[in-house]
Amino acid sequence: MTTQCTNTQHRLYQLIGQLPKTELHLHIEGTLEPELMFALAQRNQVTLPYASIDELRAAYDFHNLQSFLDLYYAGAAVLLTEQDFYDLTWAYLQKAHDDNIVHTEIFFDPQTHTLRGVPFAIVYQGIRRALDEAQAQWGLSSRLIFSFLRHLTEQEGFDVLEQAMPFLQGIDGFGLDSSEKGHPPAKFERLFKRCQELNLPCVAHAGEEGPAAYVMDALHLLNVKRIDHGVRSLENAELVRQLVAEQIPLTVCPLSNIRLKVFTTMQEHPLKQMLDMGLLVTINSDDPAYFGGYVNDNFKACTTALNLSDQDIVQLAKNSFIASWLSDAEKARQLAEIDQIWQAWKLAD
Repeated sequence: MTTQCTNTQHRLYQLIGQLPKTELHLHIEGTLEPELMFALAQRNQVTLPYASIDELRAAYDFHNLQSFLDLYYAGAAVLLTEQDFYDLTWAYLQKAHDDNIVHTEIFFDPQTHTLRGVPFAIVYQGIRRALDEAQAQWGLSSRLIFSFLRHLTEQEGFDVLEQAMPFLQGIDGFGLDSSEKGHPPAKFERLFKRCQELNLPCVAHAGEEGPAAYVMDALHLLNVKRIDHGVRSLENAELVRQLVAEQIPLTVCPLSNIRLKVFTTMQEHPLKQMLDMGLLVTINSDDPAYFGGYVNDNFKACTTALNLSDQDIVQLAKNSFIASWLSDAEKARQLAEIDQIWQAWKLAD
């Protein structure tokens, strides 16, 4: 029986690897692997508060979101030049390509850098160059989402938005991230109204550490088109009905949720329950350098812990395209490709 289960699991892992996918919840600063962090620190003569890569990895024992953010912002100090941001983004894109991600919609946090004196243009141009190169080399398409830091003031958000205005042709949307507790969506209602006047879609982190009410407010006050995380939506039946009826996407990050103690174990994670309820859930990696896994790692962890079927895996891959900002024609093409791969996988059994 053990051998049979192992074989079944191996087959499902093969399916995960074969399926094209998108990633819709990825903080590019959160892909800064320890090796690259140390290399950039050396290149830029930045002193890190860790003596070695092993010591840095040992610090990845987070007890909540804030304990992670403290390390996340400290690590970002090594990012100073356009080449740094290119190298950071390119390293992620290589991993995404290996995971058969064909489209990614990534967050970048300009305030993390502009407040350190790094010009907006440096940040944007390094990231954009890597995204354009991935499109040319692999056909890996992307969207770039400018994310505001919610622990800062709304006025600071307006200030950095002004710095972004010359680069709007390469920015595809706006988001809201960082510390959720104590920083409700209502704090940024005027800022998001201004973003929508620019005719770009908006998303927001809500319902990770914050309550289901934050998800409601993000939808109704900020007029977002997608909820990042949203796992606490299940606490409000009326909200769940709205999310299902309107098929509002939830970009769920399972390994992140476990590492940040949103749930104690993967077996407790509600992803499968959310999928069965008809919620438009997707699997993403969030800050994979810190949380121990990229997209396929998240798929595999959920498959094992939640006993996902091949049908579940296929639906999650399809959801990633349905929830994306790709054109309807491209979505249809990718959905058909998924069905084709799934049928071939079943015939190979």
